[in-house]
Amino acid sequence: MHVDGGVQLTRIQRAFGPVTALADLSLSVAPREVVAVVGPSGCGKSTLLEIVCGLQRPDGGECETAPAVLMPQRDSLLPWLSAIDNAGLARRVAGERREAARAKARPLFEHFGLSGFEDSRVNELSGGMRQRVAFLRTLLSGKPVLCLDEPFGALDAITRAEMQAWLTGALAEQPRTVLLVTHDVEEACVLADRVCVMSPRPGRIVAELPVGLPRPRRATDPELVALRERALEALR
Repeated sequence: MHVDGGVQLTRIQRAFGPVTALADLSLSVAPREVVAVVGPSGCGKSTLLEIVCGLQRPDGGECETAPAVLMPQRDSLLPWLSAIDNAGLARRVAGERREAARAKARPLFEHFGLSGFEDSRVNELSGGMRQRVAFLRTLLSGKPVLCLDEPFGALDAITRAEMQAWLTGALAEQPRTVLLVTHDVEEACVLADRVCVMSPRPGRIVAELPVGLPRPRRATDPELVALRERALEALR
């Protein structure tokens, strides 16, 4: 079933043999809302995203979602393709010709600070630039729901902060419904409209914290620091 631009999960259950990954998990994401999910390792966060994207089927419960696409932690760019052809890969998979896919990707390169790197190979791009290309590929899929699985987890602290600011701007210009999984509570508070905290396995939502701060946000803002502490307390 489809929800108009959003996601509705109701009492989701998922097990792998004797291991229960998700139990009685319910979560809603409104159209164009950015929701961050944080939780301990192994609590089922990635499984949750794969269910939303239709890559796994739950064993119980209901998943109603608009079409969704997954951006994993690893950028998975193809080293034999140029940056612009990597960005347009989703359009090629959908059956478009190369030049048509490039025509859709090219304006985004200029818009998101990648102008001049269209013909670069993957090994010529910095980590942050690779993640931008991977994000543009995700956007060009045309899906209204983006599931981002630790998109900046492999980056150094400075580049990660730069990419958080960039993603805030990118989503302001290209709004989507976003479900973001991250281990970084501060990142969740900086990027999301709402932070959802998962329990240890079997995973379920144990706290939902709205973030009522205007964007762009500073990690040092006292209100954001207080929100981060509330999220950390829920994790404990």
